[in-house]
Amino acid sequence: MNSMTRRLVIGTAAVSMTLSLAACGGGKNTSSGNQAIGLLLPERASSTRYEAFDKPLIETAVSGLCTKCTVDYANADGDEKAQKQQFDALLARGVKVILLDPVNAAVTAPWVDEATKKGTKVIAYDRLAAGNVAAYISFDNKRTGELQGQALLDALGGRAAGAEIVMINGAETDPNAADFKAGAHHALDGKVKRVAYEQSGEWKPEVAAAKVGEAINKLGKNGFQAVYSANDGMAGAIIDELHKAGRTDVPVGGQDASLDAVRRVLTGEQAYTIYKPYQPEAEAAANMAVYLVKGIDVTSVASTVTDSNGSQIPSMLLSPVVVTKAKVAETIVAAGLYKAEEICTPQYAQACRAANIPGAY
Repeated sequence: MNSMTRRLVIGTAAVSMTLSLAACGGGKNTSSGNQAIGLLLPERASSTRYEAFDKPLIETAVSGLCTKCTVDYANADGDEKAQKQQFDALLARGVKVILLDPVNAAVTAPWVDEATKKGTKVIAYDRLAAGNVAAYISFDNKRTGELQGQALLDALGGRAAGAEIVMINGAETDPNAADFKAGAHHALDGKVKRVAYEQSGEWKPEVAAAKVGEAINKLGKNGFQAVYSANDGMAGAIIDELHKAGRTDVPVGGQDASLDAVRRVLTGEQAYTIYKPYQPEAEAAANMAVYLVKGIDVTSVASTVTDSNGSQIPSMLLSPVVVTKAKVAETIVAAGLYKAEEICTPQYAQACRAANIPGAY
């Protein structure tokens, strides 16, 4: 087991052990009342992680910690009005803890504060929801942006100092996107010639493609040397748009380690992705939710606090990992995010062999 794999495994185990010791015990609220935990995730189309990883991992962790707990799940498919209806429905059903990953974090304060008045605790999951949330679990999002920016510099190599960059950021309604952007600028500013074009892709692949089309029209198809994309869904659409313009030499980065992105990294179409180990994030969320269902204070297990309009929110912020072609085997495969046979279908067998990914091709 190499050092990268050990860090991922140890990080997962540490979260599980730290939290589950108390969660498996008793608490103030161990009666036979409603022990459903609400789980509201934001989308399916622009990021495959929520259905593929977050939902099943959280459900498994909850069932392992609390035999009487159930998960009441809904996905908003990118529609904030639908998510509000889902939130209200959970309150109407008497759910006492809600894990909320908001479509639009800026609008959630009235929801969260109303829930708090009714005795329902809201945990902000992955994105920091506005309002009186009880806890926050995510990754260090500014660090994620810094890693993205540095990985883009690394992909440019000696061309970086003279490079003009196109930046396609995430949705302006998502506070994480602002952190990714700030972190990326911290890494890029002063290290490249300039950011020549910057727009929000709204977490929508079709919007990201359209924005890159605008950049090509404005700068010329050879007028920039790299593209920062805030996530993999947008990166795939951006790469397609660049190919249509005849550009196959432009480093494009992303985030989320989606299966299609990992394959693009292996073939060289995408320069890197950012792997966020979803299991420790999901397990931390499940454990904190079970704590609150049982009436146990979560401050003792939070690793840090996050300031939100003057409120100090108990938080767990986990570390992301850059994945390039050379690191797919020691990160994605070694950590078990995808099996080698899932990645290395016949179309990608040669790329897998070149990257020293073990397994049948």
